Amino acid sequence: MSKTRKIENEKNEIRKIKDSMNNIILFLFISMVLFTSIISTALPAYASATEKPVTESPAPDSTEEPNSDSDTVDPDTADSESDETAVPQFDSLADAALLMEASTGEILYEKASNEALPPASITKVMTLLLTFEALERGEISLEDEVYISKDAWLIEGSEMFLMVDTKVPLSEIITGISVVSANDGCIAVAEHISGSVEAFVQLMNKRAQDLGMTNTKFQNPHGLPADGHRMSAKDIATLARELIVNHPKILEIESITELKYNEILQYNRNPLLGVYPGADGLKTGWTEEAGFCLVGTAQRDDMRLISVVLKTKDEKERLNASRELLDYGYQNFEIKELIAKGESMGDTLVKNGKELNVPLKTDNSATLVIHKDKIKDIQTQLVLDEEILTAPVTKDSKVGKLDIKLDGKVLASIEVSTVQEVEKAGFFEILWRGIANFFKSLFSVSTEE
Repeated sequence: MSKTRKIENEKNEIRKIKDSMNNIILFLFISMVLFTSIISTALPAYASATEKPVTESPAPDSTEEPNSDSDTVDPDTADSESDETAVPQFDSLADAALLMEASTGEILYEKASNEALPPASITKVMTLLLTFEALERGEISLEDEVYISKDAWLIEGSEMFLMVDTKVPLSEIITGISVVSANDGCIAVAEHISGSVEAFVQLMNKRAQDLGMTNTKFQNPHGLPADGHRMSAKDIATLARELIVNHPKILEIESITELKYNEILQYNRNPLLGVYPGADGLKTGWTEEAGFCLVGTAQRDDMRLISVVLKTKDEKERLNASRELLDYGYQNFEIKELIAKGESMGDTLVKNGKELNVPLKTDNSATLVIHKDKIKDIQTQLVLDEEILTAPVTKDSKVGKLDIKLDGKVLASIEVSTVQEVEKAGFFEILWRGIANFFKSLFSVSTEE
């Protein structure tokens, strides 16, 4: 009996040894597999990204679900697509017209906007731009005494009545050009800056080329009729925007309602001043060939609009056409900051880092002009260059972009970068994280079964 029990005990011991050996072999095998896996594809344990590589969602202020089937037409394509929910359009009273938002350059309405037409005194916007740019460079000064030549004195058309062989402060001449459309002032300024009208006109055309004004050709600095002297509505808006945005002081001068020079009182020719709320510029024009023209501007609720009307039949139609454009802009559009600079874009995973993920941010803000009825349909889409970053990760690393979309069209893209750096984890930290990940996955499988 005792012998039998002894044999049984020995068998049990052998069985225990075999089981232990099997466990050791299994552990070693698992460790080897795990070690190889960690070295090649180790991932952070328990990590999860709050943003996927590509995510799409309504813009921050949207309160309704985006409607990808919306029939509302973007202003840029309004003339090619239309239905009952489209942005309302109209036929401007002017032969050529354009409406632009100043800060973005967004075109909200256009009619024959690339047609080259006589601009009359709207030409003077370029004369003023070159004057302000020369002031900015320090080449001339507002206190300069400008010589009035015989050519300046003899010029026909609107004038501030400068006297020949006198000297007049540049500041006064700028006011004369702005308020009473002084042709004599334009000749005097051109000669003061460039030495001759011909040289100044060359400068005007070079600047137009730099600004991409492809349908513009200047022959003089004042806009009196001349063969080939032409501008398009789009070029005029581009020029006006350059002057207004970069030299806003011009609007203080342009909004002066009257000027008295040499005991002669004259009034500002801009019909929008004092009539249209927020109007403070910019330049009228009239000749027989050009008709009645106006590049106007107004600001309301942080949105500045630039309107251009060319070749209207009389002063009343010129005013009505300009008001029509500005009303259309303010009634249907608003300027909105959709994304702020530094706005959080969630996290993304980091492989082999001391931290398991890294927060992301936008590098710039995005301010767009949007039709009021379309704001709710704006969507944002985060597109990452890589699903998972690999440590080390530096602060402000560019990792992707945020697209702002409307009706499937990308309106703007903003770069997205990391908020902080992530150092690479040590070898044993990576190994331990991999082991923890492995057993966590085993536990997950067993609980699912």
